[in-house]
Amino acid sequence: MKKEETTNKKNSLKKLIIIFIFFLILIISCLFYSRFVEIKNIKIKEYKIINKNIVDEYYGLKIVHITDIHYGKVTFEKELKELVKKINLTKPDIVVLTGDLIDKDTKLTTEDADKISFILSKIETTIGKYAIIGDNDCKFNNWNFIIENSNFINLNDKYDLIYKNSKKNILITGLSSNLYNKKSVDNKLKESTDYLKNIKEDEKPIYSILLMHEPDNIDEVNLNNYDLVLAGHSLNGQVKLPLIGGIFIPSGAKKYYNSFYRLEKTKLYISSGIGTTNNKFRLFNKPSFNLYRLTN
Repeated sequence: MKKEETTNKKNSLKKLIIIFIFFLILIISCLFYSRFVEIKNIKIKEYKIINKNIVDEYYGLKIVHITDIHYGKVTFEKELKELVKKINLTKPDIVVLTGDLIDKDTKLTTEDADKISFILSKIETTIGKYAIIGDNDCKFNNWNFIIENSNFINLNDKYDLIYKNSKKNILITGLSSNLYNKKSVDNKLKESTDYLKNIKEDEKPIYSILLMHEPDNIDEVNLNNYDLVLAGHSLNGQVKLPLIGGIFIPSGAKKYYNSFYRLEKTKLYISSGIGTTNNKFRLFNKPSFNLYRLTN
């Protein structure tokens, strides 16, 4: 009897060891996959944006939305070139960058800045390219140099009017990162707000787009002024777990961090971004950029 008990104990111990080894291999495999596989192979997420005010000239207008590249973390020259190549294959009319081009921990040299701006200058559009600064970018004095030399329009707290074969226009406004800025969102959006307040009714934009980095700032925005808001920062959680969702949620995206929200008449899209921040892992959340098509 004692011999049988000893044998059973040994068998139980073997089972526990096998189970432990199985879970250890599973964890190591997940870590390897999230570190070296998931962070590669950029995905394109396509969305149809329907609005009755979109006139024929703007029907099918393509907007590519890139964000959170975090250059210097897991995204470098090779990955940036691959991103530009994929963007150009979509033949966008407009490209927007909603912040965190550079990772805060990057030791950015003048040579790096030249390299980044040269690669980004290869992005081709039929209308234009717009960028706003993210909280990570605020650390770098040469962010402005990179944006201007890559032919992006610096839209920090400014607006622009988009025209495409029509006298009617689309308004695009940029809100710079407000994570460490004491200036109110209302104050930052004053130029755009004043324009919309003073423009004649028959000259008003047919559609209005707002770019922001931290999506939680949308609660301080007058939603009557914007049809579409594009944001980044959250990386949609960066690491996602089944039934739980994103688990790394940064300040500034505690309330809004998923890919889409409808707020009254306004649509908020948050891109999961290209790079990683703080840690170098992605799981069930591939790097991506969004492609929007305007229709009526």
